[in-house]
Amino acid sequence: MTVDVLLIEDEPSIAEAVRFILAREGWHCEQWPEGGGALSRIRALAPRLVILDLMLPGRSGAEILAELRADPALAPLPVLLLSARGVANLPQGADRVLSKPFANADLRAVVRELLDGGA
Repeated sequence: MTVDVLLIEDEPSIAEAVRFILAREGWHCEQWPEGGGALSRIRALAPRLVILDLMLPGRSGAEILAELRADPALAPLPVLLLSARGVANLPQGADRVLSKPFANADLRAVVRELLDGGA
C-alpha cells in the first residue's frame, strides 16, 4: 500500500487524532514516534508528504528538516511542520506550518493542498 503521509509525532493523542482525520479523507498515514531514525523511515516508506513535529525525542524536527532538505533525493518532498511554539522563529524549509492546537479542517485543507494541489 502506498503511504500518502508519514507523520513523525511523539505525542500519542495527537498522532491518533491526525491519523484518524487523514484516514477519513482516504489518505494512508503511517506514524513514527521519534526523531531518531526518521530519515531512514522516510527513505523506506517514500511517502508523498511528511508531517513533522518540531519537538521530538532523539532528534529535533529542525534537524530532520535540515537534513531532508540537504538530501537531493528527499529535498522535493513536501513537509508540513507542526509546532506547539507558534510560528515565530521556526526553522526554514517547511512547505507549510500549523500551530498546535489546530482545527481538523485546517489540517485537512493543508494536507489536501500539499498532496493534491488543493483539489
